[in-house]
Amino acid sequence: MLLITLIVTLVFVISSAVMLISSMLAKKTILDREKNSPFECGFDPKSSARLPFSLRFFLIALIFLIFDVEITLLLPLASIMNFTNIKSWMFTGLFFMIILLLGLYHEWNQGALEWAP
Repeated sequence: MLLITLIVTLVFVISSAVMLISSMLAKKTILDREKNSPFECGFDPKSSARLPFSLRFFLIALIFLIFDVEITLLLPLASIMNFTNIKSWMFTGLFFMIILLLGLYHEWNQGALEWAP
């Protein structure tokens, strides 16, 4: 029991000493504002949080996310092809692609894919 306590104490002392030495030797610059502030997607974190944000960026990101998730749902269809009937696999894939294309056509008609008005 004494040996375990001694080892735990030794590990604690060594790790504390290493952390103390590294914090004392680290180069710290207080005047370097860019390195001390977090990068917030190009926005200055020290300014107001109520800056106007373009809705087009949000819509494009949302459309990308939807189509990305749907593509990940389409990829396993190729691996299922060996275990199921080819007609049911083709029908499922075709039905899913039709839904994707109808969604893309709807977004195109609504003007969500046009960047410049």
